Amino acid sequence: VQLVESGGGMVHPGDSLTLSCLLSGGTFMTYAVGWFRQTSGTEQSFVAAISGSGERAYYAQSAEGRFTISKGDIPNTVSLRMTGLKPEDTGVYYCAARKIVRSRNAADYEWWGQGTQVTVSS
Repeated sequence: VQLVESGGGMVHPGDSLTLSCLLSGGTFMTYAVGWFRQTSGTEQSFVAAISGSGERAYYAQSAEGRFTISKGDIPNTVSLRMTGLKPEDTGVYYCAARKIVRSRNAADYEWWGQGTQVTVSS
């Protein structure tokens, strides 16, 4: 399974950004996908995750109400729509995949993308 993130960039506070995670090498609907953020010198922190079927999703408290994760709107792609961005949302965003069941724990994920940088600054 290979994962490729895209969509990162530099934006101002309050702006919106959509990240994409293209999954290949496996049956798309059998993989749960999570998004994690990493800032310099810190561990990866959970942002959002969605189940294999795409029917169930959950979010970190900091993302609730501002971010939306979706699966399959674009073929073989999991999207993370981020609105109302804040400077503390800055970091490298990674998508990760595991079989079927979503998880908040980075250690549960087997496959990882290379990451995409998001910078929120005035």
